[in-house]
Amino acid sequence: MFSKDIGIDLGTANLLIYVKGKGIIVNEPAVVAIDKNTKKNIAFGQEAYEMIGRTPENIEVLYPMQDGFIADFELTRAMLSHFLDLVLGKSLLSRLRIVICCPAHTTRVEQNVIRQVVELSGGKQIHIEVEPKVAAIGAGIDSSQPLGHMMIDIGAGTTDATVLSMGDIVSFESIRTAGKEFDRQIIQHIKKHHHMYIGERTAEQVKKEIGLALPSDGKPSSMQIHGRDLGTGFPKTLTVTAEEVNKALHTPIRKIVHTAKAALEKTPPELVTDIMDHGIILIGGGALLPGIDTLLAKELNAPVFIAENPLTCLAIGAGILLETTGKTPIRTR
Repeated sequence: MFSKDIGIDLGTANLLIYVKGKGIIVNEPAVVAIDKNTKKNIAFGQEAYEMIGRTPENIEVLYPMQDGFIADFELTRAMLSHFLDLVLGKSLLSRLRIVICCPAHTTRVEQNVIRQVVELSGGKQIHIEVEPKVAAIGAGIDSSQPLGHMMIDIGAGTTDATVLSMGDIVSFESIRTAGKEFDRQIIQHIKKHHHMYIGERTAEQVKKEIGLALPSDGKPSSMQIHGRDLGTGFPKTLTVTAEEVNKALHTPIRKIVHTAKAALEKTPPELVTDIMDHGIILIGGGALLPGIDTLLAKELNAPVFIAENPLTCLAIGAGILLETTGKTPIRTR
């Protein structure tokens, strides 16, 4: 029998579900495949993700979450219902206490939309918590003391730079530039410089395999990719180098640096001193881009560390709340 408490990280790229006493039991792409003719949902999660770029005309693969917010209410509800029913079953779901996270700048109206989605998915006792606070817990940060702690969350849709002290947010900046923008810039670079079109899955693979935040000072790396020649329409194979991927990522990375600096500029000097002493924590998928920690440390003049669990610390933070108390101990806005 599962516990009656679960935590949900409903992200732009991935959906994670933490069950009290069990840990993370769902970690799937936040993707839905639909049949445009029948309007029926035909696949969710990894199964739907595998269809990207490989479907007939009547099948469309969609991300119902965009930039950390619900872009398609019905698809988000269907996706959440699918995974909750698959793991927990409807009879147990109605008795659950659910912690679900939302971006720090979520409005009351947007929070109500999140609540409605979870309720229509079968949940009854719903606690909405702010992501940076929960992620800090998952990353092992004790932000309850009068000390400054900074986190930079480079997710799929947005990058959020947050300074925390005494259990609350002191300063916060967000920009809609993150992992998916990295992919788009790689696609545009290949299109402009090599007259070849590649899909988003190929761009993501390039980013993961040879993406760099800083120019390489070692042996240059490269990989072969396949796409479509824009002139002939025929298949084309290209060798792309880490150096040119680094150049393609330059603009979005500069925007992320500017966002982090803006958050620090709004932070009281005493807390900035704390941050310089204790460092900045990087979370999110973008934290795995090689060199991003070194680049940010240089630009922000403070130590930068990648969290031990950058992809899952939000779900883990929600789980810690569930494991350690019967009621959520942090204040929502």
